[in-house]
Amino acid sequence: MADFMTSTHRAKWIFSHQDLKEKYKEANKRAKQTLEKYGATRMEVDANGSFSNIEAQNDNVVSTEKHSRLKALKPEEEQLLRAFYEFKIQDVCDAFKFPRKIQATALIYFKRFYLQWSVMEHHPKNIMLTCIYAACKSEENHVSAEELGKGIEQDHQMILNNEMLVLQSLEFDLIVYAPYRALEGFVNDIEELLYANAKLEHQELLKRVHELAKLEVDKIMRTEAPLLFPPGQLALAALRRSLGEAPELIEFERYLRGVLSKQKPSHAVSEMNARLNSIDMLINKLETPTSKDVKHIDRKLKSCLDPSSHEKSRKRKHRSKETSTEMHVV
Repeated sequence: MADFMTSTHRAKWIFSHQDLKEKYKEANKRAKQTLEKYGATRMEVDANGSFSNIEAQNDNVVSTEKHSRLKALKPEEEQLLRAFYEFKIQDVCDAFKFPRKIQATALIYFKRFYLQWSVMEHHPKNIMLTCIYAACKSEENHVSAEELGKGIEQDHQMILNNEMLVLQSLEFDLIVYAPYRALEGFVNDIEELLYANAKLEHQELLKRVHELAKLEVDKIMRTEAPLLFPPGQLALAALRRSLGEAPELIEFERYLRGVLSKQKPSHAVSEMNARLNSIDMLINKLETPTSKDVKHIDRKLKSCLDPSSHEKSRKRKHRSKETSTEMHVV
């Protein structure tokens, strides 16, 4: 069985807060520069994974003045849009009744992808679907692109066209470790302790704690925590939060000391609690943006990706308004 300690997940995809900040900043800066140079940020992607910038066209001419009027997304707007589509990933996975492991894998793929790219370069709606498709394949839950696209009324060819780009951006590191398995291990451990202490009446309560903890992991997966902490620590944070609903079940601090004493190298309880507190803070700050919250950002994004389509849309609305006014006058 694969081991997290020797995995690429641990070696390459766990970062510091500052690392993440710099990566998001760099991707945003590059997209802004592309917008200034080409008048559009959209990347044309071939099925083989190659890509190139598309220069905006508006009657075959785009002036420097129009380029300068285009507004790039701010890093915080990109973050809000990513958060919106991460919630959508969970929605889509729930609709297809995919296991939680697929949902978690898709979210991690999505997060890793946008460490390399700005949303201004590749629309998250498209990348979201390809990440779900790739997660299904890597977790051997085979769903065709056609079936996935049809289920949510999207063009399946777009999913396939972005597949190689996503895989390249993930550096083909497709094995990821979600907290759910570690959580199950902790729950089994607690069950053995209850059995040893003849507390069999707490079995049902433990099942409830486990379910609550899985819901906490669902939240954790939409924060930056999976890019900052190992899955075992994410599972412990979820377990600690869920045990708050059942303090009589087990003393968490005592249990934590027991867990840490078995690890090599071992962590100090105070150090681990500090990490769990950091994860708690991320969960408490978690936002679930609505379509209304991101409507303005999405409009800006479409202008960046393809200003000519936005201009056509603006002209259609203008003509529609003129027609409406004429009809009113008549």
